[in-house]
Order: sequence, then structure tokens, then C-alpha cells
Amino acid sequence: MSTMIHFLVAAIPLLSVFVLLVVVRWPAGRAMPLAYGITVVLALVVWQVPWQWVAASTIQGGVIAAEILYIVFGAILLLNTLQASGALPVIRQSLLSLSDDPRIQVMIIAWLFGGFIEGASGFGTPAVICVPLLVAVGFPAMAAVMAALIIQSTPSTFGAVGTPIVVGITSGLQGVPMVQSYLAKLGLDLKVYLQQAGVVAAGIHGLVGLGIPLILSLMLTYYFGAQRSLQAGWGAWRFALFSGLAFIVPYTLAAVFLGPEFPTLMGGLVGLAVTIPVVQRGWFLPATAWHFPPRDHWPVQWQGRLEESPAPVAAAEQPRLSPFQAWLPYGVVGGLLLLSRVWTPLRGALQSLTFTWSDMLGTSLAIKTQPLYLPPTLLVVTAMLTYFLHGMKPAAWQQALRQSLPILVKVVAALGGSVLMARVFINTGTNALGLESMPLTLATGIAGIAGATWPLFAPMVGLIGAFVAGSVTVSNMMFSLFQFGVAEKLDLPTVLVLALQCVGASAGNIVCVSNVVAAAATVGLLGREGVLIRRLSWPTLYYIGVAGVLGLWLRGLAWG
Repeated sequence: MSTMIHFLVAAIPLLSVFVLLVVVRWPAGRAMPLAYGITVVLALVVWQVPWQWVAASTIQGGVIAAEILYIVFGAILLLNTLQASGALPVIRQSLLSLSDDPRIQVMIIAWLFGGFIEGASGFGTPAVICVPLLVAVGFPAMAAVMAALIIQSTPSTFGAVGTPIVVGITSGLQGVPMVQSYLAKLGLDLKVYLQQAGVVAAGIHGLVGLGIPLILSLMLTYYFGAQRSLQAGWGAWRFALFSGLAFIVPYTLAAVFLGPEFPTLMGGLVGLAVTIPVVQRGWFLPATAWHFPPRDHWPVQWQGRLEESPAPVAAAEQPRLSPFQAWLPYGVVGGLLLLSRVWTPLRGALQSLTFTWSDMLGTSLAIKTQPLYLPPTLLVVTAMLTYFLHGMKPAAWQQALRQSLPILVKVVAALGGSVLMARVFINTGTNALGLESMPLTLATGIAGIAGATWPLFAPMVGLIGAFVAGSVTVSNMMFSLFQFGVAEKLDLPTVLVLALQCVGASAGNIVCVSNVVAAAATVGLLGREGVLIRRLSWPTLYYIGVAGVLGLWLRGLAWG
């Protein structure tokens, strides 16, 4: 079978996802199990992957899907706890007192606060935390999900305290003779080399990501205004530019001076510290406020479970909370997430409970999970602490718990299908024909077409990895060595190409099916994943397009 045919076959799983979700407009609960089935058939029949590898990949995917479901459960439990305690109305009012303009609110909650949460934990946590917050201040569920996914771009390269670089690229390059020889010529060790790659990635992200707050504003007013208006979105350009700089400047400086662990953390923290006083003083705000249309004019497809307002505890039974008390659980979450990643004793304690299954079904595949170290454990702990912090009645917390479980049942097929499909797709490298895995076959085909213009296409490879795997870290693991090899072969700066891999993988986070399903699940917005992916494709194309053009422009600089 020719190389071109293998390339086309390898593209079928991704095309099936696109066609079923975006073209045919099936809900993910129907589309993703079918996409998984198609991938299994292609792996067994065309790639001739041994059945043990397909079965082991499926088990591996099941464990990953369970971890994501746990994240969704933790986020929903915290949300319902805050709703039952009476904190959500107080949080809503405190945010509205800053600004009642959704264009400003989305930049504070999604772009800055979401960036901080991404820097602390990763794992898609920003979306499942920020989506309910946005809905609480009056966003339609679909608008909240869309906004929270768009900001998964710029922060994600340095999310979870730098894991995509510190773990992802290191795993892809460490111990490879070609890489060791290259670094020896430069007189560098891998850690210093990766910091250089992080600096270049931060520079590209900074230039591209500066436009993300404005894109948030434009998409809100175009898709969710009484009139589809881009002009209303442009009205917030000054604040969009300011909030962009408030995040990007400390983000880039941290990459240069502190390393890949801290850019997103510093961008979110410093950005919030700078931006909130500016809003309170009314600087850079639009001359005219913009609002969503009245709630009774919202189309059904905008709305999710939260707008249906499940029966709260009676107001008389809810304690009166100050804004500090209402916000305290989110402060606890942020503090615990940060401490669990940077304070060694706590990190070691949480990682002490580890379940491992090596050499599954006679393959080299393995499962490793650390349930206490996963972010949702800290969300659940915070929800339990909130019972005491807010002086809740036992019945109120029991109600929050009861309301948190049913939504998981609805999301199992969509989330499970997407993750299982991804693991089978990724693990097709062991086969009777001696072929590269399907993702590497796609990447090799693109490289053969691109030639010297590879920097324009390098982000697309990173995007494919993240779209399939649902992880910037896994995309970097899969493709870092490939990107390094292509750069060496074409005599391109390897640091630049690896940086473009990171940027493209972060862009892939925007449209990754598992991220979309998880974020939508927190507000009961299920069955509309295709609509979301269609709309999210525009900021995704912007991100990889501008990054690719910047890569072409930068390729002449002597970085290695």
C-alpha cells in the first residue's frame, strides 16, 4: 500500500469526528463511540495492530476517561455546593459590582482567573471552574463554554506548573542519541535547551495571545447579541488590549527569568492584581455597556442545566454570606492547587497513592493513576470545607451531592468514546506492517508536502496531537522528537520548531473533543458539541495561522 494511501487512511478517524460532529451534527454521545469503532477497525484491518494492543489501549483510555469524569464531578459538586449555600448570588453581585458588561467580565473570569487555574493545575480544570462562574453572572451556558475553551490556548503550554514542557518535551527527547549529540555540540544540557524553547514559545504565544481577549469580545457580541454585531465587540478593544498585556507581559518575563514552570501562573496572578483596580477606577472601559438580550429571548440552544435552576435550598435556610465568604472556596481551590504542585511535602503525600498496571495484556502499555493528586480531589475537599465555611445545613449539602451525580451518566458515552478513540489512534505504532503510528504517519505526510516552509505547518502537527489526545503534554510527548528530526533534516532552528509544536498543541486544546464535552457537562450543555467546535474553529485557525506565519518570519534567526 502506498505512502499516500496510508496517509489518507490515517486521516479517516479525525475526518470521521469532524464529519459526525460538525457536518452531520450528531451529539458527541453518538458520534464518538462510532468514531472509536471506526478507529478500531482501521487499526486491526489496515494497520494490522495486534488485538492485544487495541484492547490494552481501550483499557488505558477507560482509566483516562474515568479521571476526566472525576474532574467533571469535582467541579459540579463545588458548583452545586456554592449554589446550595447561597454563595452564587453573592459572587454574581460582587462581579457585577466591578462591571455589568459581559465583555469585561469574560476577560477577568475566563482570561485572567482561568489562566491562573490553568497555570496551577491544567487537566482542563479552568473550563470546568470558569464555566459555572460565567453562568452565575448571567452568561448563556453556550457562551460560557465557548469562552472558557478559547482561553485554553495561550496559558496551556505552561499549564500545570510547566508540565507540557518539563514532562512532555523531556519525555520525547530525553536519551535520544541524535538529540544528545546535537546538545553536546551546543554545550547545553536538556534543561537549559528546554528553557530556551519555552522562551521562544512564550514570545510567539505573547504575540498571538494578545488578540485572544478581543476575540472573546467579538465572539460574544456576534453569536450572543440581540443583533449579530462585531462592532459591539470592537467597542471593548482598549480594555481587551490592556487585559492582554496584563497577562502577557508577566507571562513572558517569567518564561525568560524563571523557567517554564511559572509563566501562566504569573500571568494570571499579576494580571488579576493589575486589572481589577483598573476596572474599579473605570479606566479603559467601553463608553457604552453591552448586554446579552433578556433571558426569555434566549434560544434553547444557548441554555444548559444551570439556567433551569434546580431547586435551591429555601432562602430562609441559607446563611447570609459576605463577598469574602462567598469567594473563599475559590481562593481555597486556587491555593490548594498551587501548593499541591510546588510544595514538595504536600505533592509527595498526594502522589503516595499510586495505582500502576505495567505490560498490560502482554504489551508495553501501562496505566498509572494518582487519584489524590488529580485536581478534582482538591475540588471535593474544598466542597466539603465549604460546608463548614458557609455554615451549611446538612440537607443543603446532601442536595448538592445528589444533584452532582446524574450528569456524569449523561456524559459517559461522549467522553468515553473520545478518549478510547484517541488511545487506539495513538498506540497504532506497533503493527505487523512496520508502519509508524497513525499520528506520525499524518505528520510525516504533512512534512513531505511542506519542505522548507515547515514552520508554517509545525503548529498543525501539535494541534493534531492535542485534538486527538486532549492534552498538550501528550501531544508534545508524541511529536517532539518528530519535530526535532524534521528541523534537523531541513536545517531549521530546532528550538523554534519545538516552540511551534507547543503553540500548536495549545491551540488544539480549544477544539479537543474531550475538553468540549467536559466543559459542556458542567452546565448540562450536552448534545451541542458540534456547534461549539464549528464556532471554536475560527479562533483555532487564527491561532495556528498567525503562529505559523510568525514561525516563517522567525526561521532566519540563529537559535540553534
